[in-house]
Amino acid sequence: MPGRHVVFSHGQESGPWGTKISVMSEVARAEGWTVDSVDYRGIADPRDRITRLLSFCRDIRGDLVLVGSSLGGYVATCASALLHARGLFLMAPAFYMPGIEELTAQPAPCPKVIVHGWQDEVVPVDHSLRFARQYGATLHVLDTDHGLHSELKFLNYLFEYFLVSLDLPRPQ
Repeated sequence: MPGRHVVFSHGQESGPWGTKISVMSEVARAEGWTVDSVDYRGIADPRDRITRLLSFCRDIRGDLVLVGSSLGGYVATCASALLHARGLFLMAPAFYMPGIEELTAQPAPCPKVIVHGWQDEVVPVDHSLRFARQYGATLHVLDTDHGLHSELKFLNYLFEYFLVSLDLPRPQ
């Protein structure tokens, strides 16, 4: 099925159609993207979540944007190169966390945006700074916590801009 697809990956403590994903999916649809969200509930091991995402996306053809929150951001990043992702939009991704640091894979060579909260009590913002520096990602740090819910309107603006910017010419 060729086209433009956004696939969401939720975090460990949420579900496939939580608040952020539900609202952001409307932004994607308004920009002409089809939307889906992987259900990882009951799957604790990051490796198994990566396998689930790869299987979920195996028949997708066309542009694929992976969006992930917390552990879902980590999972989306690890799968991005194998899925030839057109873009990565990550929210407080669980990079360099105890027990999963050794799994961190090279992300796809595509535009990458990270949104993180200064007050994040789950994943230190320094982890996103380290990843952004190493892989050339755009990093937005907001005055909010891990869930980013108090900045949902601004998060949607950033996501909409990200999707629109994928169609802009890239500097050579």
